[in-house]
Amino acid sequence: MAIAKAERLMNLALCLLGTRRPLSKRELRGSIEAYMEAGNDESFNRMFERDKDDLRELGLVIETVENLDGETGYLARRDSNRLPPVSLDAEEAAALGLAAKVWQQARLAGAASGALQKLRAGGMPEAEDPYEGQHSAIEPRIPVHEAAFEPLMLACRDRRPVVFDYRKSTAARPEARQVEPWALECWRGHWYLAGYDRDRGAERVFRLSRITGKVRSRAAKYTADVPDVVTVRETVASWAGESADRSALIRLRAGAGYPLRAKATAVRAGGDGWDELEIPYGHGLDAWLVEFGPDVVVVGPSDLRADVVDRLRAVAGA
Repeated sequence: MAIAKAERLMNLALCLLGTRRPLSKRELRGSIEAYMEAGNDESFNRMFERDKDDLRELGLVIETVENLDGETGYLARRDSNRLPPVSLDAEEAAALGLAAKVWQQARLAGAASGALQKLRAGGMPEAEDPYEGQHSAIEPRIPVHEAAFEPLMLACRDRRPVVFDYRKSTAARPEARQVEPWALECWRGHWYLAGYDRDRGAERVFRLSRITGKVRSRAAKYTADVPDVVTVRETVASWAGESADRSALIRLRAGAGYPLRAKATAVRAGGDGWDELEIPYGHGLDAWLVEFGPDVVVVGPSDLRADVVDRLRAVAGA
């Protein structure tokens, strides 16, 4: 079985690398013996999709192109699949080894280990790890718990639009979003996706923990240009009020809202079960305060208080 699959993958790779134009599923099925022997269209489609994903995991860059008739075709351009010789010194190899360790508790663990093996086979020197076999109190880790991470990572890599249900902090129910994904980034322990929101016609950032259900990809081209540099962290920071130039005064229930307390520039304990906090006030603070519900009361400024009240009324009326 393993030999048969390896032969099938090799034949598919040769077909995609040897063509000058995109080949449709129908053409690929008629060119590869294993696909011809597939019992029915459903069986062939499952086999082809698995093989295509396996080749991409192995590093083959496969493009998806839609022709004038609306039929989807596939090819692997030789110039996109040709890499220069690997030339790394010991320090660079050590940095890559550390980066691979970061992903050992995440969904990219297998890909990170496989990438190191390929680089070593290509001539990358073995780097000595001074902590090998030891248990360190501080180890590099990037947690990935969201089911949406892997399909979004692949969609960013392959430049494929996606559709998913997203629940905003102020909404009672999720709504469908059509997005052209650009990049993923981890900020303050949470993963965010930056991309072009087709329905709103603008760039948007989505927190992965608020994506509900499955992420569904679409075989279509992007309608907006992808920026050369996608500043996910800066965008999220501005929405979270990190670039604030004003202060807000809020009342916070005692024993609640520890993230707000950590952000506060001043805290005054009250004798009535409530504390007064001064916190930086920037774009998006109203949405964040709403998440704390009845534990927060905005004292000022008045525009922030009005925004929070409007958001709470919208949630209550949904």
